[in-house]
Amino acid sequence: MRFFRGFNATAGLPCALTIGNFDGLHLGHKALLGLLADRASERGLPASALTFEPHPREFFSPLDAPLRLTSLCEKLLLFRESGVDHVHVSRFNADFSRLGAEEFIRSVLARGLNARYLLIGDDFRFGACRNGDFAMLQEAGIEHGFEVEAMPTLSAAGERASSSAVRKALGVGDLDHAALLLGRPYSIVGRVTSGNRLGRQIGFPTLNIALKKRRPAIAGVFAVEVEGIYDVRLKGVANVGVRPTVDNTLEPRLEVHLFDWSGECYGARLRVHFFYKLRDELRFPSLDALKAQIGLDALEARGWFSQQTSVEPS
Repeated sequence: MRFFRGFNATAGLPCALTIGNFDGLHLGHKALLGLLADRASERGLPASALTFEPHPREFFSPLDAPLRLTSLCEKLLLFRESGVDHVHVSRFNADFSRLGAEEFIRSVLARGLNARYLLIGDDFRFGACRNGDFAMLQEAGIEHGFEVEAMPTLSAAGERASSSAVRKALGVGDLDHAALLLGRPYSIVGRVTSGNRLGRQIGFPTLNIALKKRRPAIAGVFAVEVEGIYDVRLKGVANVGVRPTVDNTLEPRLEVHLFDWSGECYGARLRVHFFYKLRDELRFPSLDALKAQIGLDALEARGWFSQQTSVEPS
């Protein structure tokens, strides 16, 4: 898969294209990308996706924007797993936000990306004031030489597969429902950074995964598997939160204690898969009380994993 920042001022090779934020890359997104790959293959074109950074709602309303399900790094990983050939990431800024629907079609779809086939979701809107729609794209396709197809909404687990539905499930700790909507366990990708080694001091060393000031869509203590150290996943427990017992900061952190493993992997990019919520994050009266609870969390997580027959193989 090839990754591009933005798009060329003059058109390159023709492509089959889809457009969206793709936060979380849930089952609806996967179905869209699967159909795109089929249509691209039929036409002998690369399957291309155009997405935006930051999320437009983060640009317009940073204080009340939805919690991000996936970072750009995670999104690119999921695009690769979905068989996309080219991903174009357009910077969503003030200039881009003022781009009218007609100019978006001319400068982005026709000149910038040389789209010859365009696949969109049935609720897709675009351009300043969101005044562009499927009918406008159909008319523009005749002028600029591209086909347009809309894909109907996909239902999963009894509801519309959407990023907001995934956020809702994660927010109440229903990881099973989130996994049904995503088609996989929810995961977070990040690099291991140095910490204060408190976990090591109390007998539970942890890997500190950088969230880069991102507000995670998940919080609490979880049974997890970690990918990226060995060829097999390693099981453990993870805390996503602000560590109220030891910190005065409100900046969230992701810390993982792995079972039966010790070592250093600073700088490694890991993927943490969340399977089961053990509890909410709590403030403890002492480090001894925290240590005792982590021991209980680890014991419960080991027991949960031992009872599973459908967890993805390590």
